[in-house]
Amino acid sequence: MSQPANPQSSPQPIRHPVYGKEDASYQAAGGLEGLTKLVKDFYHVMSTLPEAQRIRAMHPQDLTVSSDKLALFLSGWLNGPRLFSEKYGKGISMPRAHTHLPIIDEDRVAWMKCMELALQQQDYEEEFKQYLLTQLNVPASRIVTLCEHQASN
Repeated sequence: MSQPANPQSSPQPIRHPVYGKEDASYQAAGGLEGLTKLVKDFYHVMSTLPEAQRIRAMHPQDLTVSSDKLALFLSGWLNGPRLFSEKYGKGISMPRAHTHLPIIDEDRVAWMKCMELALQQQDYEEEFKQYLLTQLNVPASRIVTLCEHQASN
């Protein structure tokens, strides 16, 4: 009579998280601690990258509140805890929150470059870095569209 296979002896397939499902993206980013580091690196890049000078000028000199808001927003946006609304009130529509600024597509490109360079500094899976850049381009593009529409009215 044959013995059942020992499940511990046979190799199990490696299962990568499905980003965008449940809190897989939040976990892949390292939770709030990882997002806080990402945002710190993002604003450092924005403050030093010549092509980001225009978007850096749209922010206050002291980036403490901006950094906190972005990290907390990303937490909820990546299906983690909804920390932004807990601290700052109801949720936020990123495109509408930026309509007071003269944002153009050149700014979106600079913002995405800052995020790309900040992501390169993170200990994230390469697949997640690419996923996150692709996903962040969606609201970044919507912000440009809404700001340009607002400016033309």
